[in-house]
Amino acid sequence: MIDPSALRTRLAEVRARIERAAGRAGRDPASIRLVAISKTFPADAVRAAADAGQIDFGENKVQEALEKIERTSDLPLRWHLVGHLQSNKAKKTGRFHVIHSIDAPALMAKVDEAARAAGRTIDLLVQVDLAGETTKHGAREEQLLEIFAASRALLSSRVVGLMLLPPAVDNPDEARPYFRELKSVRDRLVARGVDGSTLKELSMGMSHDFEVAVEEGSTMVRVGTAIFGGRSYARP
Repeated sequence: MIDPSALRTRLAEVRARIERAAGRAGRDPASIRLVAISKTFPADAVRAAADAGQIDFGENKVQEALEKIERTSDLPLRWHLVGHLQSNKAKKTGRFHVIHSIDAPALMAKVDEAARAAGRTIDLLVQVDLAGETTKHGAREEQLLEIFAASRALLSSRVVGLMLLPPAVDNPDEARPYFRELKSVRDRLVARGVDGSTLKELSMGMSHDFEVAVEEGSTMVRVGTAIFGGRSYARP
């Protein structure tokens, strides 16, 4: 059961924490996009957050996302796919606005086809693997130039930046070196000739560490639990 009042309060607190973190870093809070991660929560939770002014929502799984997109199609929302995208699901991504988990040229090309079929433009973020964790996806830094070179052939989508999933840590400050390194990766790509317009966004930071991510330059934070509450991981 969704408590709209409690959700509104949590959402307001997350926004206030983003503003304070931006202030500590001398940044404009308006430069940081809050993506509310609604995975495992019902469409009613999305509606409650939307009533509180939230526009951007993120999901991990394509099918669950499509169900919610359909059930909230009367609302002017922006939908982000933040979880790993399997190649065989890429053709179903035409209703997303942003995909955070591109990690190979072939996958990028399939999403571009889906965007073209849907008659829309999809923003893409390249997921970067900085820790070499076998349980996570992402491209290594040495693979990024190939991906960005391939992006020049896109017709109906566009690469706009990088995404990071750092290792899980108990102390949010322990994620700071990974956030700083993603910025360094971006700077090295620009130095090697990658168009800066394709590297405007840095998607990094979740419920436990988004304030540190904002201090280190994140332009998109992906916050779920701090907005919607704890998850049972049982489908609604």
